[in-house]
Amino acid sequence: MALTACGAAAREPGTATVRPAAAATTAVAAAAARTPALCRGPLRARVTGHVTAGFATELSGLVASRSRRGVLWTHNDSGDSARLLAVTTSGRTVAEVALSGAQNVDWEDIERGPGGDLLVGDIGDNEGKRASIVVYRVREPRETSPARPQVTVAVAARYELRYPDGARDGEALLFDRANGAIVIVTKSFGGEAGIYVIRNPSPAGVTTLRRAGTLRLGFGEAVTAGDVSAAGRTIALRSYDRAFVWRRRAGETVAAALRRRPCDADADLLREGQGEALALTADGRAFLTVPEGRRPALRRYESIARVSQHE
Repeated sequence: MALTACGAAAREPGTATVRPAAAATTAVAAAAARTPALCRGPLRARVTGHVTAGFATELSGLVASRSRRGVLWTHNDSGDSARLLAVTTSGRTVAEVALSGAQNVDWEDIERGPGGDLLVGDIGDNEGKRASIVVYRVREPRETSPARPQVTVAVAARYELRYPDGARDGEALLFDRANGAIVIVTKSFGGEAGIYVIRNPSPAGVTTLRRAGTLRLGFGEAVTAGDVSAAGRTIALRSYDRAFVWRRRAGETVAAALRRRPCDADADLLREGQGEALALTADGRAFLTVPEGRRPALRRYESIARVSQHE
């Protein structure tokens, strides 16, 4: 009879023994794979250009075009007409699109929606007095050209929404392509923000949002923008001074991911000025921002961490 040495574990013939050092290396690699690329070290930041459109002075929303490579959609905050601006990453104007059937009460964010359409969030409410808010669905215009940059398009759908627990100020609009839910994260300097969702809102009448959780980022960290990467794996929210990032798990909703603790991207956003816009790249390894002000600078923050085989 063969005896196993004291303290050793018996194993079947042909099985490998994992050395402690190798196991530790594997564990570190697995943990790194679970960490969003944007949180794996300092980000490389650079100015890619300046938005030159004269009316673009209170930009409050940013998203990458799905159909045009290197193009971003943005818009002004309250006080402007109902229009969108498409710019290149160098800031050159590609299109100025007036939205027929829409009103700009307090536009705060823009996101890619179902079928590649754009969702425009008229969700701001600084004084907490609005009985309802609105999200517009717009088919992304493709008929513009340098010779004809100004066009008018009709809103495809108008979703009037209300909170179940009273008026809220919101500045971050997200879309969950896995289940078709619109997600709004409210703005609060007190350290707690509400996560609200709605699936299949009615374009007729008012639809009530559902509260799906509470986000605790710390005192003073008011959420001013957000985005979900086109690949769907990365979620980011920003405040005035930093960006918070989540790596979405398989089968997880955006709202469920936001209930987990995020990581902080190593980037100082406060130096930009008043920032209320963030757009993730498709792979989630970089994001772009633009602040308010005249000739605002477009900045790209990019992870320089090595790409993992699990990315």
